[in-house]
Amino acid sequence: MTIDGVTSSPLPVGAAVPSLVRWGLSSDADLVFRTLVTFGPRTQRALAAELGLAGRRTADALAELLESGAVVSTDDSRTTTRIWTARRPDAVVSMLRSRRMRLVDRHATTTQHHGVVRSLRTSVAPALPMGIVPGLPGGFAEDMLYLPTREDASRRVSELIAPPIHEFLSMSNVQVVDAVSARAAAPMDTALFERGVQLRFLGMPPADGDTLDVSGHLVNGTSYQRREAAEVPLRLMVIDRRTALLPADPEDLERGYLEVSRPPVLQALLALFDRHWRAAVAPQRWVAPIELSDRERTLITLLAAGHTDQTAAERLRISTRSVTGIMRTMMDRLGVENRFQLGLALGALRVAAPPSLAFQPDETSDLES
Repeated sequence: MTIDGVTSSPLPVGAAVPSLVRWGLSSDADLVFRTLVTFGPRTQRALAAELGLAGRRTADALAELLESGAVVSTDDSRTTTRIWTARRPDAVVSMLRSRRMRLVDRHATTTQHHGVVRSLRTSVAPALPMGIVPGLPGGFAEDMLYLPTREDASRRVSELIAPPIHEFLSMSNVQVVDAVSARAAAPMDTALFERGVQLRFLGMPPADGDTLDVSGHLVNGTSYQRREAAEVPLRLMVIDRRTALLPADPEDLERGYLEVSRPPVLQALLALFDRHWRAAVAPQRWVAPIELSDRERTLITLLAAGHTDQTAAERLRISTRSVTGIMRTMMDRLGVENRFQLGLALGALRVAAPPSLAFQPDETSDLES
């Protein structure tokens, strides 16, 4: 089958498929991509049923893959009946590697910042300065304040987060965090995290070789959530959806920040954040291959060869309940939810033989329990 110039030719079962997780995609997206590569084109509904994923998770995974250029689909307007096809894994990895290692175009990020401010001036905030900051510090319009230096902005943030707050949103369009920002961000993030404040940080993938991550001490997925996107429109902080701060000059942070609490501006900035947040992905760590015990490896090989839990248990001289327990343990270790997903994960890690290479059942007859 050919869709938009992409010809589908499923790989043999058991063939190695590169992980997309290590290039910033979610585990759901990686699982869906792996299924399409291995078994060929599928509809969203078929993928959800085969993988045991909820419809929303499958749809989000396909949207993520489409955004990254890893899949294409037919033009059917009914999303559940579109046929999805994976691009060649080597081409996808090359694309993702290029995107992830791409250095930020500073001129482009400045242009994006001014584009956001220009839109706000046109729609809800004519008083927002465009390129030139107000001449004097302090209030310059209703519900708007100019903080003339970075230090002033840092002190103001400390004042705003000192009382009990529930949420802190932040986005940044830089790949390399400067030392001043790092010193300010790390202790503040930790303090908010320990207070149970809901933290959401949207950033860009780091440049190749950039090892500084001021948020690395926090645990993604609890009250702290971090996502990455190839494009982030501006630097922004929003505290409890009541106050927003953005640079007065995107090219020189030493010129301070603008503080805005006017509701229409806040609503527009929150909509901007939420739109980019939904399109972003959580950075993932590459999971090291697991080591299977002899019994686990033999059980997987028997099941791949067509044995049921009962006949595999008989060969291994264990109970069927033990077979279930072994399978559940492996699923928990790999973070998957069903046996189909487990088979794909084990195949990707190349720790189990595909069905065509499984040895014959009678070779296990002398195995001890």
